[in-house]
Amino acid sequence: MTVLCIIWGVQQVAIKGVAEEISPVLQVALRSGIAALLVLVVMTCKKESLRQSRPYLMAGCVVGLLFALEFLFVAEGLRYTSASHMAVFLYTAPAFAAVGLQLFHPDERLMPAQWGGIVVAFIGIAVAFLSGSSSTGDTVRMLTGDVMGLLAGLAWGATTVVVRCTALSQTPATHTLFYQLAGACVLLFLYALFSGQLHFRPGVTGSLSLLFQIFIVGFASYLTWFSLMKTYLASQLGVLSFMTPIFGVLAGMLFLDEQPQPGFIWGTLLILSGIVIVSGWPWLITKMDRSAARRRRSKKRNP
Repeated sequence: MTVLCIIWGVQQVAIKGVAEEISPVLQVALRSGIAALLVLVVMTCKKESLRQSRPYLMAGCVVGLLFALEFLFVAEGLRYTSASHMAVFLYTAPAFAAVGLQLFHPDERLMPAQWGGIVVAFIGIAVAFLSGSSSTGDTVRMLTGDVMGLLAGLAWGATTVVVRCTALSQTPATHTLFYQLAGACVLLFLYALFSGQLHFRPGVTGSLSLLFQIFIVGFASYLTWFSLMKTYLASQLGVLSFMTPIFGVLAGMLFLDEQPQPGFIWGTLLILSGIVIVSGWPWLITKMDRSAARRRRSKKRNP
């Protein structure tokens, strides 16, 4: 899980770092298309036909659209803001997902402490937005990119809600991932075409970055994540995933020489604290209940 968090944290840096060689939107379109073909190969090897997912076609198209919107906002936002800012605002997704599930999934009601976590997270967003000017002094430009990062988090959160509240929750993970990647490929290629963002002159760095995004990010990391979800508690993995923005900020500082403002750092800490409360509270309650049950059993054996 730690390796996955490093990969996901670095992906924004990988996109922004080679933007002069390959347009960011085109990078994500290429990455999604080739990764979708790789997922299709895996499905073929496992004898999983796309015909099996015909009942989920409408929901699959919706998650494909939302996945495309998520990375459209990521790619466009990276033209205006730093990779470290994008890494943090993208990972507001669990807060949006938690609120959305309240409306469409009655079994996932939030506890009072989790609502408190959401409040803390959104206070952190406000602090990060109002933390002052960027290092270049172009505040409006950076805020535009930050808003796009927040919209990317909203699209990701909406994707989670659709998957959890439709028949996609019963379909194999490879099918859901294929819908997401294929949808992003088609829609982002169209956007790149009509917006004129088809610049593709990769050097060594650009080629390596694109290969990393295709094989490691778009294909291997997502399939590994779904495999982990089948084996380990989702709440535990969810808490661990919030290492990702930390790695994203560190990667931006290391590879792109980004210097986050103090106010943004404080906002980031509030955002991560709030989201950890939202995702980790059920796991904490379960651990406390188990610990209390063990103490009761121990007292019964040793009165």
